[in-house]
Amino acid sequence: MFFYAPDINSSRYALNEEESAHAIQVLRHKADDEVTLVDGRGGYYRACITDPHHRHCGVEVLEHQTEYGKRSYRLHIGIAPTKNIDRFEWFVEKTTEIGIDEITPLLCTQSERKQINTERMRRIMIAAMKQSRKAYLPQLNEMTTFNKWAETATGSHRYIAHCGGGERLSLKTPFLVGQEITIGVGPEGDFSIYEVAHAMMLGFKGVSLGASRLRTETAGVAACYGIYFINESGIG
Repeated sequence: MFFYAPDINSSRYALNEEESAHAIQVLRHKADDEVTLVDGRGGYYRACITDPHHRHCGVEVLEHQTEYGKRSYRLHIGIAPTKNIDRFEWFVEKTTEIGIDEITPLLCTQSERKQINTERMRRIMIAAMKQSRKAYLPQLNEMTTFNKWAETATGSHRYIAHCGGGERLSLKTPFLVGQEITIGVGPEGDFSIYEVAHAMMLGFKGVSLGASRLRTETAGVAACYGIYFINESGIG
């Protein structure tokens, strides 16, 4: 079990109240038990419990690694949150488990949800990061309009996943290995033709996620896993 230590900066550290309660009251850790801490920035710490207090559990760091599990690529997905918030939370959880660097909730022309609880989403991310034994916590941005996101999005490869006409590339494209990738995923009613045209004008390329018409949250996870698979298998 990993514990989240976002502000760790020395060999001695005290877990916050939530992490302490989980370590001591739920997992029943005792003094001298070894635990693993991650800081969400690639830091991995093997530590030993020195003060098994349920509100401020003290630990001593035994080993520290940097860039633990760092990926060779960077992925940013801009996605319209679903009307059913449970589905969007599922997307956030699963993409954190698979591996993603940045998520931007998008407000689109056909969006059915216009706000989210970002603090709740971050808590879901933290739990997913620890459960999947990762040391990097994805960046979660505030909700923004699609046009503003498209105009400011960076990345050597920028794509918009839509169901409209025109040429659309496949995620099997080999040059996605080791790159900085940005993908936009629209609401359940898809991006409007004007949003697609605006993105194309800004240099985005259309991308297909397969022959099936996917729900928004499924499309987001499919895009995330597709990029992960391409990089893990070294296609191209």
